[in-house]
Amino acid sequence: MAETGSLRQERLRKLEILEGRGIEPYPSSFRTTAEISEIVDRFSSLAPGARTGARPRLAGRITAIRRMGRATFLDLRQGEAKIQGYANQDGLAERYELLELLDIGDFLGVEGEVFKTQRGELSVDLASFTLLAKALRPPPEKWHGLRDVEIRYRQRYLDLLANEEVRRTFVTRSRIITAMRAFLDSRGFLEVETPILQPLYGGASARPFETYHHALGQRMFLRISDELYLKRLIVGGYPRVYEIGKDFRNEGISTEHNPEFTVMECYQAFADYHDIMDLAEELISSVARGVLGRTEIAYQGEEIDLAPPWRRVTLREAILEGTGLDIREERTKEALEREARRLGLRLEPQPTWGKAVDKLLSEFVQPKLIQPTFVLDYPVEISPLAKRKASDPSLAERFELFIGGLEMGNAFSELNDPLDQAARFQQQEEQRRLGDEETQVLDEDFLISLEHGMPPTGGLGIGVDRLVMLLTDARSIRDVILFPTLRAPR
Repeated sequence: MAETGSLRQERLRKLEILEGRGIEPYPSSFRTTAEISEIVDRFSSLAPGARTGARPRLAGRITAIRRMGRATFLDLRQGEAKIQGYANQDGLAERYELLELLDIGDFLGVEGEVFKTQRGELSVDLASFTLLAKALRPPPEKWHGLRDVEIRYRQRYLDLLANEEVRRTFVTRSRIITAMRAFLDSRGFLEVETPILQPLYGGASARPFETYHHALGQRMFLRISDELYLKRLIVGGYPRVYEIGKDFRNEGISTEHNPEFTVMECYQAFADYHDIMDLAEELISSVARGVLGRTEIAYQGEEIDLAPPWRRVTLREAILEGTGLDIREERTKEALEREARRLGLRLEPQPTWGKAVDKLLSEFVQPKLIQPTFVLDYPVEISPLAKRKASDPSLAERFELFIGGLEMGNAFSELNDPLDQAARFQQQEEQRRLGDEETQVLDEDFLISLEHGMPPTGGLGIGVDRLVMLLTDARSIRDVILFPTLRAPR
């Protein structure tokens, strides 16, 4: 820290000298005539020693300075593109000495002829230069990479400056979201926006963040899901809708969980969860092809093939296969927990049998689901918004999608019977009274919307952050969120 302080003082001294010479270190604009990437693309095949006659005005950040007697070389970077600037005392005359006041990290505008040095370095022969922003702090580790995880997440701008791979990750993230939109738009889905600040929260089993609206004099909640508002739009007559946006859940932080996260939710009228399985595998494989150019990927040392069709297995079969325990034979949570312990599985006590089943899946089966797998038919008691299976009313037409050991998505044949939905909400309220904080709250307005009639509908939610993790081979969700949630510094 002391070293950084002394470097900052030196830069402040240079700033004072510049201002004393009447030079504005933070001008309001600089008109460029080309991007550095355009010049690199246009002249990359130029022969060593050749000159072009082209005199563009370029701008970028200084990432290296090499002073050699009466000549100075500096690297200018703009995004991923870099070009060398060359200056000598003869060409710049009295302004040449001002180069001594420049530092790595400064932004610079330059004008001059493009040429290639005898060593093959594409360069600009500086006829003039303009300081665009004086950096008062040095870049991290002299551009050799920033490895301190805490600094990388808390000061993401330094991470982006230092680590080219990190910059590529977030470019890929943007392209993944663009590809998702393009796929859904091509299938006739309408992108919509629903409230983030809500008088009631619902659509998932999670604890919300609370706030207070002073003008209205009421508590409000950050949404935990988009589901109930999107299904209102199906009632309203839109046959296919989707939203890509932020949800918020007041829960723990892990390599797979961030309290603020991005989700894509879509709903399709006249479809069930089998149709949505087809949609999910087509969407993700299409995004992989569009962004990566392939469906074969590597994730955390595992080779994964995203090409459809994907495996489909019932929840009962998946748990039986992964643990040797048949959940249909242990119909109470006490019996299920007791049998799990007998098999050597450390299953903590859960509020309900359904939650014990879900815990078995997440702890002992999910990590083994590397290839894309749809796990079907969940207990109704943990699926309060999903339609019952006609062949077994204790189960819901619901699936979760797992890839690379990550839970990637959740989907239902949506419950459109308003009386059944009202009864499910009441059951959730009873569980809440018994101490389960992560239950659905009773939403009277949503029930009224269902009473106006909602067609058979399939719905899908995909965690965008986890999909980005998968397609960029990221170990932690924090590596794919630009500004992840962190504990306040002490």
